[in-house]
Amino acid sequence: MLRSWFVRLPLRWRLTLWYAVLITLALAAFAGALYRTVSASLHKNLDASLGRVASSLDYIIKQKQQESRTPLRRPFRRRHGVVLFEQPPLRRDTLGADSAGSEPDVVWMAIYEHILFNARTFLIQIADTSGTILWRSAGTQDTLPTFWELVQSEPLPPPYPLLKTVVVGGQHYRVAAVRSPLVEIVVGYPLTEIEQTLGELFAVLKIGLPLVVVIAVIGGYWLARSSLRQVDLITRTAQEITAHHLDRRLPMPASGDEIARLTATLNDMIARLEESFQQIQQFTSDASHELRTPLAILMGELELMLRRPHTAEEYQTALASALEEVGRLSKVVEGLLELSRAESGQTQMDWERLNFTELVAAVAEDFAVLAEEHGIALTTTLQPYVQIIGDRARLQQVVINLLDNAIKYTPRGGGVCVQLQVEDASAVLMVSDTGIGIPAEDLPHIFDRFYRVDKARHRTPGGSGLGLSIVQWIVQAHHGSISVESSEGSGTSFRVRLPLDPRDGRAYAESERVQPVRSR
Repeated sequence: MLRSWFVRLPLRWRLTLWYAVLITLALAAFAGALYRTVSASLHKNLDASLGRVASSLDYIIKQKQQESRTPLRRPFRRRHGVVLFEQPPLRRDTLGADSAGSEPDVVWMAIYEHILFNARTFLIQIADTSGTILWRSAGTQDTLPTFWELVQSEPLPPPYPLLKTVVVGGQHYRVAAVRSPLVEIVVGYPLTEIEQTLGELFAVLKIGLPLVVVIAVIGGYWLARSSLRQVDLITRTAQEITAHHLDRRLPMPASGDEIARLTATLNDMIARLEESFQQIQQFTSDASHELRTPLAILMGELELMLRRPHTAEEYQTALASALEEVGRLSKVVEGLLELSRAESGQTQMDWERLNFTELVAAVAEDFAVLAEEHGIALTTTLQPYVQIIGDRARLQQVVINLLDNAIKYTPRGGGVCVQLQVEDASAVLMVSDTGIGIPAEDLPHIFDRFYRVDKARHRTPGGSGLGLSIVQWIVQAHHGSISVESSEGSGTSFRVRLPLDPRDGRAYAESERVQPVRSR
């Protein structure tokens, strides 16, 4: 349920919540790491300081005893409630005056000189090797644990120095203990200051982190809203674009970010849709025109035949005209169905390895008779044995359409030339004529469906306007290309390029001679 509620939220709020959660987790992890790092650093520094004090005192006592050459004695006396060992006799050059008027020991002077912490909170306790306390720092009300009390739970031999946290007088102390052949030294320092410092740090983090999260969430919402403002504008504009307003485009942001790239992609898509709609409208208009004309002729002739009785010859003429228009309708419908199946991927190709030279020669031979009837010279120049992989019937349809157009638009006394040769591992078929040509403004559209150059130039009626569209589709289905060059009044040349059969091991250039198959 929580997930469905989250999904129903606006995108800006979802981004803000995700941002808030990530910021909170990141800051919490940072705060925890900071707290642990500071705590570990404080405790590490305290342990190092305690260890240095204990080790230094142990070293000082050893040095001073060696200098005085007098061992620590066991007689004790009690002063101010603290057990002290009685001062041994020392040389005069080491004497001074203490608060009780007795002769001081340089050992204890050195102890006070090497205390590194505040004397009010720093505790030092020295005992002999039997555990009897010899000296404690002034102001100490409670006795620190002895070395042996501290070492009970530690493995033997204990670490040097031995570091532990103990409770003395209801207060936590961190102590360091060392033991030598002379004495046992325990140095302690209360953890109050560290705990107070960590408490202050925790209070700062407890107050600062929520404040930072609130500021981050507000900033994240503002950022998400600013970033999605362009999306809102795109949405409003897209809602206004319909089939009748495909000329409109989405506003392009100047940022160049992902939104800009998305906007550019959507504008390209709208441009393609506009082009498709225009093509559909043009196709509908052209198809309606192509179908309406023969239907109107067919209907008019049939109505005329039904108005009154006619002779057998008149009925025969009307039926022949009607059959001609039905054939024209059939050609248009078949062409449309063929292109529709091709675009939907339903057309199956019968691929085979074939000799393209023989195919072109056979078609050219069939059209030679038609060209001769129209007073047109048809010449062929074909390179022998050009092997390709293709659909024989479809490729034959390509050659037929190109030759049919060439003869149809070439006046009497003109010429049509068919050439086939190999160029750069491709079979190149060229069909050229000396006909009326195509104006430059019409060249980009001659492969469009139902597109026709000025119909007044049609010498032979009956074309469906789909022939070149079908030719282009067949060539592209064979992974080839087709191009045209023409100028009005100077003829037209179609150039078809198809890939050669890659399995043919023989060199197509084995015979560089170009021999004619048939010339008329």
